[in-house]
Amino acid sequence: MEDVQTFDNTKPAKTKSDERKVVLSVKDLTVGFGSKLVLDNLNLDIYRGEILGFVGASGTGKSVLMRTVLRLLPQRSGTIEILGVDYATADEQQRVALDTRLGVLFQHGALFSALTVKENIQLPMREYLDLPQSLMDELAYVKLEMVGLPPDAADKYPSELSGGMIKRAALARALALDPDLVFLDEPTSGLDPIGAADFDALIARLRDTLGLTVYMVTHDLDSLFSVCDRIAVLGQKRVLVEGTLEDMFAFDDPWVQSYFKGKRARSVVTDETRPDGESEK
Repeated sequence: MEDVQTFDNTKPAKTKSDERKVVLSVKDLTVGFGSKLVLDNLNLDIYRGEILGFVGASGTGKSVLMRTVLRLLPQRSGTIEILGVDYATADEQQRVALDTRLGVLFQHGALFSALTVKENIQLPMREYLDLPQSLMDELAYVKLEMVGLPPDAADKYPSELSGGMIKRAALARALALDPDLVFLDEPTSGLDPIGAADFDALIARLRDTLGLTVYMVTHDLDSLFSVCDRIAVLGQKRVLVEGTLEDMFAFDDPWVQSYFKGKRARSVVTDETRPDGESEK
């Protein structure tokens, strides 16, 4: 069996040689519950070093797709390859190796309330690594610093944290095993505009310094405009369109046009990014 591909995270995220290397490949994926199909022959590729913004109307299956990729939901047909490995046909050693290369930040953080922030961060280390407690403590503090949390946050419980701190603590846990691919589910939801902008900047900085690939499910137009390299739109049980903002503006679909050029989009569409060259009235 083919081993999990390894990537050198010490290099910048984008180089000509690797910018089109596929990290996640979803082919002809079908997912359903009972008689209802949620995804039907969906196809999507994510490339190394990019931040992909994944959007769609509520109820279209964005979270279903992410959870299926993470094997939290079953698929009816299709293939999902992560880092060159099809988890469905991989042996146990390959599956464990693959699991350590993924990090996940769920929408509301999903921190364990009975554990401190430090203990939450150390959970993946305990599950996959055999490390002394002193080393895990040091690593937990490193991860806290990486996401911009002070050292004294380590011994706090989730109930003692603000919403923004919860997001950052959950991100620190997602980075615990130095993953190649990070999944973010609505990372800026519930944050004020300043906090959301700071979190976007943090994601971009971590991508650039660690060489991460980021799959971001979001409704935040500011995130799409400021940090996403590429966007994919889910609709009609498949990916309707993927590409740059210019591709979104040019795609002839009522929902896509309303989402990217509607009234709520005007605050983030500038004269430079407006495809028709018209100034906003």
